Amino acid sequence: MVSPSRLLYYDHHPGPWERLRVEQLLPYYMSDSNKTNFTNPSTFILVGIPGLEAAHVWISIPFCAMYTIAVLGNFIILFIVKTELSLHGPMYYFLCMLAIADLVLTTSTLALCIFWFNLKGITMGGCLIQMFFLHAVSVMQSAVLVTMAFDRYIAICNPLRYSTILTNARIAKLGLLGLIRAVLFILPLPLLLSRHPFCANLIIPHMYCDHMAVAKMSCGDITVNRMYGLVIAFVVIGLDLLLVALSYGLIIRAVLRISSKKAHQKALNTCTAHICVMLMSCTLLLFSTLTHRFGQGIATHIHIILATLYFLIPPMFNPIIYGVKTKELREKVSKFTCRK
Repeated sequence: MVSPSRLLYYDHHPGPWERLRVEQLLPYYMSDSNKTNFTNPSTFILVGIPGLEAAHVWISIPFCAMYTIAVLGNFIILFIVKTELSLHGPMYYFLCMLAIADLVLTTSTLALCIFWFNLKGITMGGCLIQMFFLHAVSVMQSAVLVTMAFDRYIAICNPLRYSTILTNARIAKLGLLGLIRAVLFILPLPLLLSRHPFCANLIIPHMYCDHMAVAKMSCGDITVNRMYGLVIAFVVIGLDLLLVALSYGLIIRAVLRISSKKAHQKALNTCTAHICVMLMSCTLLLFSTLTHRFGQGIATHIHIILATLYFLIPPMFNPIIYGVKTKELREKVSKFTCRK
């Protein structure tokens, strides 16, 4: 257990935790000197990037730029699809779902609040809510990418039945199914953590309430949390990648049956944007998931920066990739820009 005098040392000698305010932490250590854990802690402290506290202001500049591009890009996608009746189709509805997921994902981290305003305290309830939203929206984003692969399969392999298979009602059901799956898979994570006692050290060396970062603060046995989180990661990523691979396997088989090289190129071009987005999202998500459990050799600040980039890079690049690779969307954006 860390003593109040030790906290005073941190306050006057800047170390890895960058002058943690005594008044934020002292009540937890003074509440009961005989206890080493808290069944219901009221506040956690998010450090940000341990070891790089002095550079937080400089690090915030590229983070802010990525966040701004992500928000503007996704809002433009939503606005263009809403205002252009010609884009009211299955592919663009799925793209809007992805844009909404990206906006929620990139906004929920609240990283800039730590960088700019030093708002490091977060209540237990707020931490669990943030954790739920971050992980649930990640699972929802993965589900949307799977449905987009299914959309490309129907468009290439069954183009004549495209409008009858992907009706508005069916699209809404697919979106609702992805949302229900995300809630059912992720809801146990904060519920399990809420039942754990937490150690006297309530300092989370992270920029947001990641499931494993919070679980490691517990004094209880977190084997169930560790295993459940790992199983969910592999089930979601593994199953979704399998479905996407199956869709593209069927697409490639259908394309190879076409004799025209021009048709080959056109068919594959429609999938390029989706493949780029899938590879980018899955690579960052797998890295973030595995390094928390098996990446002891990776420096903490490197892991945290790359884990946070998962919530910024895909939302930033998704609208750019689809805007560049989708001809109809690119033309509508250009038309709107020129008109303005």
